[in-house]
Amino acid sequence: MISKKLQNIINEQITAELWSSNLYLQMAFFLEKEGWSGSAHWMYKQAEEEREHALDMAHYLMQRGGEAKVAMIDVVPEGWGSLLEIFEHVYKHECHVSELINRIVDAAVAENDKATQNFFWKYVSEQVEEEATAAEIVDKFKKAGEHGVFFVDSQLGAR
Repeated sequence: MISKKLQNIINEQITAELWSSNLYLQMAFFLEKEGWSGSAHWMYKQAEEEREHALDMAHYLMQRGGEAKVAMIDVVPEGWGSLLEIFEHVYKHECHVSELINRIVDAAVAENDKATQNFFWKYVSEQVEEEATAAEIVDKFKKAGEHGVFFVDSQLGAR
């Protein structure tokens, strides 16, 4: 049985993952409208991935005898500037999500809940990868410059 404290913090993370999914979905809509089909494709995939995280966490909670809940999901931004600015936002957001995941692991360690620690370690390592990927994309856009964004955008469509 999972503690109420861990259940609550995981439910907060489920809501955060769904907010992230909505954020990336809105970014995909914006990018598609602006004609950046490769970047839009990348964001659609990212939105799916975040939704899968939320479902995975909900199933984990229920397996441990907890109750999964979705709180109200706040509105996401609707407009951005350049591709570089969008992916800088993605990078900052992924860093924030890493902090949230670390908070869950810290709470599980404090409660000596090894099952929750083990379950969330995969998300700790996944967040390292997601931060690195976002940072790499930001770096590519910076190096590509104004004229190279079309090439980077097409690469992102291969995800």
